[in-house]
Amino acid sequence: MDYFRNIVLLAAIVGAIAGIGMTVAQQVTTVPLILKAEVFEQAGEAKAPPAHVHESEAPAATEHEHGGGWAPQDGFERTAFTLAANVLTGIGFALLLIAVSELAGGILNWRQGVFWGLAAFAVFTLAPGLGLPPELPAMPAAELGARQVWWVATAFSTAGGIALLVYGQSALAAIAGVALLVAPHFIGAPQPLSHDSPIPETLHHSFVVAVVLTTLLFFVLLGGLTGYFRRRLVGTA
Repeated sequence: MDYFRNIVLLAAIVGAIAGIGMTVAQQVTTVPLILKAEVFEQAGEAKAPPAHVHESEAPAATEHEHGGGWAPQDGFERTAFTLAANVLTGIGFALLLIAVSELAGGILNWRQGVFWGLAAFAVFTLAPGLGLPPELPAMPAAELGARQVWWVATAFSTAGGIALLVYGQSALAAIAGVALLVAPHFIGAPQPLSHDSPIPETLHHSFVVAVVLTTLLFFVLLGGLTGYFRRRLVGTA
């Protein structure tokens, strides 16, 4: 029982630290780019009122009504919600990473943890991002359900491919691993009907780079901290 309790405690500590680190990085990198994109989004909405509503009859949109729904106020409230979401996400990914690594014998030190973090980055960010790069507000996208199915399938396929390459001990396993890595991209991710967008291409490119770097930091922290704290909380159980 102590073993499982310590695993949950380990995930909570590691996930919280990684979530805080990612939030700090986002405030410097991705958040300013999102705010710039929202300016383009609001400008486009102001120029194109709904066809079935006369412009004089359209209700005035408040500053923070993105897409007609509620959104936190810019500043402290928005940062607080982002922090809470990142911490919860960090704990969830930490539980997943620790569970999988424990089945493989556990992460023994922070260096080994960094490699596990890089593998998680490849599974959850790099591979899916090749077909579905991060999007800014007002950018076109394919149907949500189709994107979710492709994302999940790509993550599973990439994880399976990496496992076969690392733990497989035959040429057949290596070939199967490479096939799993390539298969989702051979099939292709669902795409929108049109790629027309008010967002400048340079802004989107900067956003993609920022997201990749912040998530890389997140997963490296997640893996490295797991290896560092595991020896103290879980030991050799």
